[in-house]
Amino acid sequence: MDTWIVNTEDISILRSLCRRQGEIAQDPIMAERRWLWKQHSALRSMRPMFLAETSGVLDECVPISSLRCTEPWARDLERGLRDLVYRYEQVGDDYVVEPWINIGWDVSLGDYGVEVAKVRADNGERLGSYHWDPPIKDLDRDFAKLHFRRPSVNREKTLAWLAFMQEHFGDILPVRIRANYWWTTGMTWTAIDLIGMEMLMTAMYDNPAGLHRLMAFLRDDHLQILDWCEREGLLSLNNENDYVGSGGIGYTDELPGAGYGTGQPVKLQNMWGLCESQETVGVSPAMFEEFVFQYQVPVISRFGLSYYGCCEPVHNRIHIIKRLPNLRSLSVSPWCNQEILARELGANYIFCRKPSPTLISTDHFDEDAIRADIRATVQAAGGLCPLEFAMKDVHTLKGQPQRLGRWVQLAREVTAAA
Repeated sequence: MDTWIVNTEDISILRSLCRRQGEIAQDPIMAERRWLWKQHSALRSMRPMFLAETSGVLDECVPISSLRCTEPWARDLERGLRDLVYRYEQVGDDYVVEPWINIGWDVSLGDYGVEVAKVRADNGERLGSYHWDPPIKDLDRDFAKLHFRRPSVNREKTLAWLAFMQEHFGDILPVRIRANYWWTTGMTWTAIDLIGMEMLMTAMYDNPAGLHRLMAFLRDDHLQILDWCEREGLLSLNNENDYVGSGGIGYTDELPGAGYGTGQPVKLQNMWGLCESQETVGVSPAMFEEFVFQYQVPVISRFGLSYYGCCEPVHNRIHIIKRLPNLRSLSVSPWCNQEILARELGANYIFCRKPSPTLISTDHFDEDAIRADIRATVQAAGGLCPLEFAMKDVHTLKGQPQRLGRWVQLAREVTAAA
């Protein structure tokens, strides 16, 4: 059983931050944002919605040097709380601060029976390139090495952590179990981990039967993981201030859906899901449909609502993606043709625009370029598409963290004037 060392000064610092979170959550603007997000997800947007993620630039927004706690668990919690405060006070996007603390079950999803060892460069623990030696060298000869993942949950550790958090902070903010255990159900990233990018591409020509076998295996593995999470009662609703898709917020009145009663076990049909296939950007629509999409459909269709895409340009495959029965939101990456997607999506899907983070990451912060970029999206959407902007994948602000909030201001000004 894990134990968490209690430092009285750490507890005092964290309790003060919890109280600040509670105060922010009561700001009337949070109630307004909740309502706006729900209207947005229901395709009745009152205005464009804005998100500007701090996660990739936390070292600049909430530097390690600003932390005051000493114990590792306390420092992790402190940084998350200070991030909430920073986003409220300095960024000014439509992020909602809620009056509770979420924790998740301690879950391990297991492995496929082979090791995928990724070696990263020495870059100060920042994001960067890596290399690995794919364990599956021959799809036919090595396939027998694979097995379905064997997930497990440490309930004792989770409940101990829940009790610990409730003891120290539960009188200020309710503590609840609410978390997710995967990001995407896309499967192509996983396939590349196992066989490498080159083999994924060449096998479509050289060994299509072998690649179909692998993708069917990954489909069935993902389904058995989802079934296990349902069976074990580990799923949580994600219809509030929950990260959904590849840069969205989960607020909706449509989930958990009709027939769900408070306290009932959560099923996949009560949740948002995400699917994407960034790695197949160079694959034709027909081959994407044959080798990827047909295997994604049975998985993502299990969810109540779905979000599709991340960084890939989906304009040449949107006619395929729109076949998803539960599709609600689409990622419009910097590489997408916005005009094509606006025509295809219309008023029936959320147009989630991801502006290029380069706009706020280069040496010169060009406000005119930012305005032009936002204006181009507004013009493409034509006032028809429910429009959302998500500034994400930002890895530097060049030591000027105020850039993130300024981008939000500029985006609000341009869309209000349109």
